[in-house]
Amino acid sequence: MQGGCNCRYIRFRMNSAPIFVNGCHCRVCQRETGSAFAINAMIEADRLEILTEGVPEILVSRVGSVPPTSSARCPRCGVGLWGTHPDFGEAIYFVRAGTLDERVLPDAHFFTVTRHPLVHVPDDVPSFPGLPTPDDPPLWNDVAQGRIDAALAARLPEA
Repeated sequence: MQGGCNCRYIRFRMNSAPIFVNGCHCRVCQRETGSAFAINAMIEADRLEILTEGVPEILVSRVGSVPPTSSARCPRCGVGLWGTHPDFGEAIYFVRAGTLDERVLPDAHFFTVTRHPLVHVPDDVPSFPGLPTPDDPPLWNDVAQGRIDAALAARLPEA
């Protein structure tokens, strides 16, 4: 699955299917995208390959999250390409699905408490007022969890 920015300075490929796709309606995603919500495709950082000579600009945000998150943007056209989440650090990227050449649909929606009133979440798609809690059923299968665990373990400092 390939994607990129508007000016094509940065093109990339996801070298496997996304682990999970979410629609995030939190205020941070709304502000960052300038839209009602973000659709994020989770992928291991080492499975995202830049295909062009362009180098993304990495912006670090210390607002709303500890540890800070980062966001990769095209330095020419400014399009946000992917970001990180404090729970996953630099091990997992959240690719902005609007930058992908193919359309993907969310497997679940988060932070629907701040969902824009014009956005309808389908009844057959899991949704949560915030992030899912440990009391909620798992959202991904054992294979997806294995991919997440392996990505996180690969990024741990050696003892």
